[in-house]
Amino acid sequence: MNTKQIDYCIELAHTLNFSRAADNMFVSQPTLTYQIKALEDEIGFAIFERSGKGAALTPAGSQFVTYLANMREEMKRAIEQGQNFSAKYKDTITISLMVRQAVYFLPEAMKTFAEKEPDIQITPKFEYENGVETFLRNEADILFALKEQTKQIPGIDVHDLFESRIYLISRRDDELAAKDLLTEEDMYGRTLMVGGGSPPALKAVQQRIVSSGKVDYFNSADHDTTLTNIAAGRGVCLAPGFLNDHSGQFAWTPFDCDESFSCVLCTHKNDARDGLKEFIEVLRELYREAVAFPL
Repeated sequence: MNTKQIDYCIELAHTLNFSRAADNMFVSQPTLTYQIKALEDEIGFAIFERSGKGAALTPAGSQFVTYLANMREEMKRAIEQGQNFSAKYKDTITISLMVRQAVYFLPEAMKTFAEKEPDIQITPKFEYENGVETFLRNEADILFALKEQTKQIPGIDVHDLFESRIYLISRRDDELAAKDLLTEEDMYGRTLMVGGGSPPALKAVQQRIVSSGKVDYFNSADHDTTLTNIAAGRGVCLAPGFLNDHSGQFAWTPFDCDESFSCVLCTHKNDARDGLKEFIEVLRELYREAVAFPL
C-alpha cells in the first residue's frame, strides 16, 4: 500500500464515482481503477462494490476507509512537522510529563532556552499514565517523575527539580479555603475523595485520615474527575502541589503533614548532548529562584 493508493481510495470513497475521483486526482480513470484493484488484492477484501451507477463502499470498506483517513491525516501532520523542523531546527528535545502544570515553569524555560539555543526545539509530550514506558522506548529525552519511581528505571541520570507539598483542594467558597494551614481535624465531618492514581506518600495521608472514622470518602477515577466533583460540591481532596495549574478556579490550601514529593527529571545516561544539559539547568535554575512560589 502506498500513499497514492491511499489518496485514491479516500477520494473514491468521497465521490463514489470512478470518473469524478480520477478527475479530482488528476489521473486517468484506468489508472485509478487499477490502483484501487491492486490495493484490494493486497489487503484481501473488497473496499468497493462496482455497478453501472458507480461505486459503493462495502461494510468492511467503510471501516477501512475511516482508518485510512485517520492515518492519512496523521501522516500529513507528521510530514508538516518534519518540514517545519528541517527548515528551522538542527535538534529536538522531547520532555514527557503527565500534565502541563506538573512542570509549571516549562513554558518559561522553553522561552529562555530558545533565546540561547534557537536551533533546538523543545517538544512537550503529555501522557498521564504511560510516560515511563515512552521514556524507556527512547521516545522521550526527559521524563518528569517522582524520585521514588526512578529506582525502577535503568540507565538514567536523575536531576533534582523541586520538593512538592500536599494541599487540600476545595471550592473557593468553602470555609476551609479561608485558612492558611489545614490539619486532619479540619477534615472531620467532610467527604474526602481518594484514589485516582495517588502516589504512595499521598495514599498514606489519605489512609491516615480515613482510618480515623471521622470522614466520609469515596474513590475517584482520576484527577480531572476529582476536580469536577469538587466543583459540584461533592467533596474535597488532597493532592500534590505539582498538579496545581494556578488558575484560581479552586482553593489550594497547605495541609499539615510531613509527607512530600521529590520531583525530578530523568535523562538517558548515554545522552550527553550539551543542549540537553543546558535545558535541564535552565529548568532547575527557575525552580531554585522560585523561593516563595507554592509547590
